[in-house]
Amino acid sequence: MIAQSTNTVLMVRPASFGSNPTTLDSNVFQSEAVGDPEQIRAAARREFDALVAALRAAGVSVVVTDDPAIPAKPDAVYPNNWFTTHADGHAILYPMLSPSRRLERRPGALISAAKSAAFDLRIIDTTLVREFEGKGRYLEGTGSMVFDRANAVAYACRSPRTDEGIFNRLCMTIGFEPVLFDATDAKGGAYYHTNVMLSIGADFIVICLEAIDSEQRDSVRSRLESTGHEILEISRDQAASFGANVLELSSADGARVLALSDAALGALGPHADTLRAKGLTLAHAPIPTIERFGGGSARCMIAELFWPKA
Repeated sequence: MIAQSTNTVLMVRPASFGSNPTTLDSNVFQSEAVGDPEQIRAAARREFDALVAALRAAGVSVVVTDDPAIPAKPDAVYPNNWFTTHADGHAILYPMLSPSRRLERRPGALISAAKSAAFDLRIIDTTLVREFEGKGRYLEGTGSMVFDRANAVAYACRSPRTDEGIFNRLCMTIGFEPVLFDATDAKGGAYYHTNVMLSIGADFIVICLEAIDSEQRDSVRSRLESTGHEILEISRDQAASFGANVLELSSADGARVLALSDAALGALGPHADTLRAKGLTLAHAPIPTIERFGGGSARCMIAELFWPKA
């Protein structure tokens, strides 16, 4: 059976973190930067280091790569948007909406990560980038999609960053069933990424069901429940505090770990106790600067490595 979680992840320590003006329009979680830019960058690095420390303390292997300062990449701390990894040794690169974010794609960083963790990286597939990015069509990795790897299902909500055609094409390529739906925030805007309102673990799902279009909600819920997961429902307000932007990982000895921010932990409320009762260690840290000015939380900062061992 394919594992839902991995014990090894890649994270990018930011050099030029800040509020990206080219992503503000489509990301309601993001705020325009106020204050001294260098202080903001320094705070983001401290927060990054704290989350890495929390994950390592829980037994997760974290490969850290430093973001080169030039050219400036304000969102480099969110590597999960530009690549995914797969158990057959593939890495797939993704077309991204913001031109500044396209600079984040660094195949050399993937090669270095694979070598440092003794993985067998066989192919870096750039097909989707070459075929769609120039046409203004995008699919931003595991921001746009949430994978149920164990059951070969991918979930995605439509947005300017999540193109239906590319999503279906990707699912056909990797042999996953596509489940596409519409989900909006309290003001009626499409969620920019699916992973801010949905997370899938081995036996649980955190989801903001009220955000899903009423005509699609029951079918999405039924598909999620059909795989035997326990549904942990959160509100739009809880999602706005990153309650669904969490990720199940594992430790080297197979223990279950949930990566999340302090804000997400507070937003989960009693669901946090449910997750602890399932045996998950909640590895969390305060990352308010990254959340406020970047518009993403802990899950967005983590790129899972599923390659086979060399």
